[in-house]
Amino acid sequence: MIRFEQVSVRYEGAGRPTLSGVDLTIPEGELVLAVGPSGVGKSTLLGAVSGLVPHFTGGVLSGRVTVGGRDTRTHKPRELADLVGTVGQDPLAHFVTDTVEDELAYGMESLGLAPDVMRRRVEETLDLLGLAELRDRPIATLSGGQRQRVAIGSVLTPHPRVLVLDEPTSALDPAAAEDVLAVLQRLVHDLGTTVLMAEHRLERVVQYADQVLLLPAPGAAPVMGAPADIMALSPVRPPVVDLGRLVGWDPLPLSVRDARRRAVDLRERLADVEPPEREAPADAAPVPLPEPAAPRPGLLGRLLGRRPAPSPAPAPLAGVVTRVEGLGVRHGRVQALRGVTLSVAPGETVALMGRNGAGKSTLLSTLVGTTPPTTGSVLVGGLQPSGTPPRDMVRRVGLVPQEPRDLLYADTVAAECAAADSDAGAPEGSCRALVSELLPGVPDGVHPRDLSEGQRLALALALVLTARPPLLLLDEPTRGLDYAAKARLVGVLRRLAAGGHAIVLATHDVELAAELADRVVILADGEVVADGPTRQVVVSSPAFAPQTSKVLAPRQWLTVSQVRTALEGLA
Repeated sequence: MIRFEQVSVRYEGAGRPTLSGVDLTIPEGELVLAVGPSGVGKSTLLGAVSGLVPHFTGGVLSGRVTVGGRDTRTHKPRELADLVGTVGQDPLAHFVTDTVEDELAYGMESLGLAPDVMRRRVEETLDLLGLAELRDRPIATLSGGQRQRVAIGSVLTPHPRVLVLDEPTSALDPAAAEDVLAVLQRLVHDLGTTVLMAEHRLERVVQYADQVLLLPAPGAAPVMGAPADIMALSPVRPPVVDLGRLVGWDPLPLSVRDARRRAVDLRERLADVEPPEREAPADAAPVPLPEPAAPRPGLLGRLLGRRPAPSPAPAPLAGVVTRVEGLGVRHGRVQALRGVTLSVAPGETVALMGRNGAGKSTLLSTLVGTTPPTTGSVLVGGLQPSGTPPRDMVRRVGLVPQEPRDLLYADTVAAECAAADSDAGAPEGSCRALVSELLPGVPDGVHPRDLSEGQRLALALALVLTARPPLLLLDEPTRGLDYAAKARLVGVLRRLAAGGHAIVLATHDVELAAELADRVVILADGEVVADGPTRQVVVSSPAFAPQTSKVLAPRQWLTVSQVRTALEGLA
């Protein structure tokens, strides 16, 4: 179905090809998973199948890519639209209409399908992806995960023979991700659809793949084979595979079910060992917190030589960076939050979890002041965020949004970092050092829009961290990050927490929550339904438990690193 013949892609100004020597065939009716570290060319590989590379992205493509017999060099993306359906990393860039139902119908209308066929397929897709309740909603009002489901649905309705998906589950909650993957399985098995997807959250998808396509390094020739064989040599791998490699299982398990069957002996070895607690890294030096700016006297006060009157905002609460009491937020007819009460202490890391649309992003935007409360109160550093000028809030709270491009305005990475250093009053090079730590190898002169989604996220995070705000808010911080980049992120955030910074992150990444969070708060329909230590909350939840916990249940092991520490102690 898809044939690569000695394909290489080089972009203008790049020192080396992004892809080189790709020669392989993807058969019809298979689900092929492309894996590899961030920046190795997975998105370029996928774009070459849809014709976006090089017709839209530019660059020089040598060799030949054919899809269903059509040569992508001579067929532009619109001439492949009936054959190939594509969803990129950024759902917002995909949409052309305003409402969910119109977006699902648009692709079919462009292909000239009959109205009765369009209506039937829209209804089928609404049911398949759990979008029926959202059919009349404006896309602008949807959460990131809901938008991602709509984007996937819009390419399913024309019934393409090939689906190309870039990070299709990155913004989905665990249950929604399982639903989407079940739909893809049905398309592959029942309809013979060919699916080529790139995904960093391998714990979700690797067990469903017929073959895995590994891109080991930028410009290196890819390797394709059976999932277990490729995972044995891949530099990126899910926790269940990491656990299998740790204890020497052969063949390696790809799913929790396979691992549980193999883990009887391991559970017995660990029966008398208490899972170790997370510890702050030894090199975590305290980070000085910025002092709030002194209030300026009003005009009358300056004329009379008096000191400024006390601020009407409440004084900071001892031992608490932020406190939310009975918070309610309404967006038109939608009650996004109701009765939320939450406090976060210095040095504490809190993970907000819950299904798409539960109110996680709304809570973060309320804490940063961009969304005012409808009821209740919010205090950050003793100030009410929605009533405080942004220039005063930026020294108390920083937000990395789901769409990192919202923070990126300059033409180069170096210019973004220089502006961040200047805005934060930080020493020159502070932001650039953070970028290098989070994602090494990003050139100074590259334009932010030319970075991958994960690289843009790392840059946006570095911009916010440069100011060292006492409260750091992260909305889906691991979208587009491979396991190595995620480990570097965890290291940075742990050091910040050890230095007294409070961190609140909204995430669907259960492995990140298990590795990093002291506390997990689960939201459902805008309400807090669980709030407690990470072990207690995630282990008791089938949806939010990490893979290691599921394999070694009922004991409360959360990560492979905990198991490694325990086994080293028994040796």
